[in-house]
Amino acid sequence: MPELPEVEALAAFLRERAVGHTVQRLEVASFSALKTYDPAPSAAAGLAVTSAGRHGKFLDVGLGPDLHLVIHLARAGWLHYRESFKSPTPLKPGSGPIAIRVRLDDESGFDLTEAGTQKSLAAYLVRDPAAEVPGVSRLGPDALAVSLDEFTSRIRGRNGQIKGVLVDQEVLAGIGNAYSDEILHAAKLSPFALTGKLTDEQVSALYDAMREIETDAVQRSIGMKAAELKGEKRAGMRVHARTGLPCPVCGDTVREVSFADKSLQYCATCQTGGKPLADRRLSKLVR
Repeated sequence: MPELPEVEALAAFLRERAVGHTVQRLEVASFSALKTYDPAPSAAAGLAVTSAGRHGKFLDVGLGPDLHLVIHLARAGWLHYRESFKSPTPLKPGSGPIAIRVRLDDESGFDLTEAGTQKSLAAYLVRDPAAEVPGVSRLGPDALAVSLDEFTSRIRGRNGQIKGVLVDQEVLAGIGNAYSDEILHAAKLSPFALTGKLTDEQVSALYDAMREIETDAVQRSIGMKAAELKGEKRAGMRVHARTGLPCPVCGDTVREVSFADKSLQYCATCQTGGKPLADRRLSKLVR
């Protein structure tokens, strides 16, 4: 799933390539992907792309004076920028992995695609993202904008295991499964440490790790082509998706805890005092 650094990089890429151009057509091939019906997709035609930014993990493309195409790429969605489309023929509904296509006046543009059978990509054509996009309206403060005091208050204000609290978008916006693994590894915290039991020093270390990991990922991602971002994300990981490989800090084997539809990775030596966490499906968690 694209997280804060990748969405920030996609926004920067669109600011460089698309802002200043005019939308020729907004084509919808997957009607389940577009969550709004008023204004209609045809309202985007003839409008200039005026901005590209984000709200947490939501990409926000400004169109004309008051419209926004807000996109949540979900787990398997992505943005593919095209220098030139091969055919001017409009997309047909259900035509492969392409959900939405935005054609620009210079024959370039971008496709929003989604792999797999579970379709979760969501797009909204709205005038006020904060009021009209439910996921945006519920977002907590951005992970790269929150102060230490507010971070501490929000972490301690939500009881639970720190892994789950970090990825709760109502607590902090922008952090997902991958970077939360990296942040917890850098902070030397167990994914299942309870927020109510964290010391001031641990919360401060968590904040510093969050800032370091997210800022570094953004700096590495900005300026890259959209097609290169996934590879850059994987290459920068220390524990996430590295099960069975050595921890780059201590050399211990990176371990995994699996759930029904996702997993987390961690280093027992760095994060849990050398104690492996039991797989939740099989036995009680070891903290």
